[in-house]
Amino acid sequence: MYRPPLCPHPGPTRQRQRRRPFEPSQPARAGWEPRLSAPEGERECTKTVLDASFSAREDNAFMTTSLRIDFVSDVSCPWCAVGLGALEAALDRLSPDIQAELHFQPFELNPHMPREGQDAIEHLTEKYGISEEQARANGDAIRQRGAAVGFDFSMDRRKRVWNTFDAHRLLHWAELQDLHKQQLLKKALLKAYFTDGLNPSDADLLIRLAGEAGLDTVEAREILASDRYAAETRERERLYTGAGIHSVPAVIIDNKHLISGGQPVEIFERALRQIAGSAEQSVVSA
Repeated sequence: MYRPPLCPHPGPTRQRQRRRPFEPSQPARAGWEPRLSAPEGERECTKTVLDASFSAREDNAFMTTSLRIDFVSDVSCPWCAVGLGALEAALDRLSPDIQAELHFQPFELNPHMPREGQDAIEHLTEKYGISEEQARANGDAIRQRGAAVGFDFSMDRRKRVWNTFDAHRLLHWAELQDLHKQQLLKKALLKAYFTDGLNPSDADLLIRLAGEAGLDTVEAREILASDRYAAETRERERLYTGAGIHSVPAVIIDNKHLISGGQPVEIFERALRQIAGSAEQSVVSA
């Protein structure tokens, strides 16, 4: 079974739980409760067993289906950039038969990171107990996976790890304005950090990226100068961590099906086709 790479939350390691097979025909349970295992050891992006067991599906005759997809991630998570690129490519392949309403949900890999940040290599070696050589080798592997989905990682430019809470506050606001603009802002934040080596906690950068995504820069500046959407963002974070998500990306479809990790395009395509073709969809508001 394929074991996808994820970026783990820095919480305590828990015992691995046995997975149930993915069954899209199951009715939604009262309250969404994904089953995830904890990270395996201390590595930057660990591997866990895929939450879904997919079988090939040849039937392409279903009518147009609309899915809600909640993409739980951090803007400082490299596998989230890989996973988003693969998900978007899968949706392009499935269009117009399957349409998706994409929502970006907050998750902080380093919620206690100070404003000044930390040297990236120092952070990886201290946090995960790996050598500098291992950290750089991991970066090379991630760069290759990113290139496969059209994302350019410039690890030599990513000098520091930063606090991302303000970026999540702005993304929360963007979701309330326009989902397409939220998606543009999310992708711009990933590019700013991983391609351009910029600081995603810098207010001026956040305001500029918001404007480039078509959002109101005056309101963006007012939000960042205040604590607006801080409580809402924290509440949304607790919703997902409380439901069992401790590694990202976590891709939740119709609040019912969970796909973990930076999956290849083909896995996302097959999963979405199977879910869209299932007999009954039950949409529960997050």
